[in-house]
Amino acid sequence: MNNPLKNTRIEFHILQSFPVTCLNRDDVGAPKTAIVGGSTRARVSSQAWKRPVRMALQDFGIKLAIRSKHIADYVAKICLTLGASEEQAQSSAETIAAALSKDTLHFFTETEAKAFAEFAQEQGFDSSKIKDKDIHKLAKKTFNPALDGLDIALFGRMVAQAAELNIEAAASFAHAISTHKVSNEVEFFTALDDLQDDPGAAHMGSLEFNSATYYRYISLDLGQLYQTLAGQNLPEAVEALTKALFVAVPAARQTTQSGASPWEFAKVLVRTGHRLQVPFETAVTKAKEGGFLQPSILALQNYLTTKEKLAGSLFGKIAEYTFGEDESFSVDDLIAALKQHAEVKVNE
Repeated sequence: MNNPLKNTRIEFHILQSFPVTCLNRDDVGAPKTAIVGGSTRARVSSQAWKRPVRMALQDFGIKLAIRSKHIADYVAKICLTLGASEEQAQSSAETIAAALSKDTLHFFTETEAKAFAEFAQEQGFDSSKIKDKDIHKLAKKTFNPALDGLDIALFGRMVAQAAELNIEAAASFAHAISTHKVSNEVEFFTALDDLQDDPGAAHMGSLEFNSATYYRYISLDLGQLYQTLAGQNLPEAVEALTKALFVAVPAARQTTQSGASPWEFAKVLVRTGHRLQVPFETAVTKAKEGGFLQPSILALQNYLTTKEKLAGSLFGKIAEYTFGEDESFSVDDLIAALKQHAEVKVNE
């Protein structure tokens, strides 16, 4: 299939400031950090932001796939609705699940699961007739991310037991890092017992937190997305992902340290060629007029401008959009502009 979007990417360079939060915890409950350019930065792992982005997609009309170890249980329930006995359903479903995963999370769609159950029905729910190669062929044939499973197209799928079912991720997420040096702080707290007569706290504890301006980098490979979706519903996919990126926030400690801050600034590029992430290797310092946001915006813009000049024709810029400086340019305007790039290319 000819791919008119080959090697074309939408790159999101986002700055987002959060006050007292612990958006992503390590194994001892402290906010994650990383050493960048010799200074300690706040960090939110790519996984911690990818899941809320994925879950937010369904708020914008996208039917999600299922990521689970419990494939057998899911398929067995469908087999029961098709007339299998409890024993037949469980045996058939376990055979199907074993063909796809060995006790690991598997990314599959509802369409695939229904096709597996219907195949088992055709075999009389006789698990001895259900072969791995048949399940693999069926999965490849029925997978349709334009119908359900756009999240598989965006985030990818690896099936160790059947490489032909692998899906290359169209979206790449970097770990979000603070643009400036950060030191975690400790909150000491107490809790009172409503039924306690004695004075004093019934419980004491501590929580670590920080505050930071984060740089987020997400690259959407339109060529890969076009290939996986077979050219279907590409503008709608771009719209849904952009909206999800805009609203999704990691879920850690949202009830006690609500992190509900929106995008402050974003530079969105449509480019061909290699991906370009801003490293913020040199930590920004506090501006006289306020916090870290304004110097972070300046550092981001200067870095991209410099790299564009140095890369010359290899920079491959098709379009550039700036969110956060002009109040007349909303996220809806950004989405409309990005959708046009997909629509024009697909229709060529």
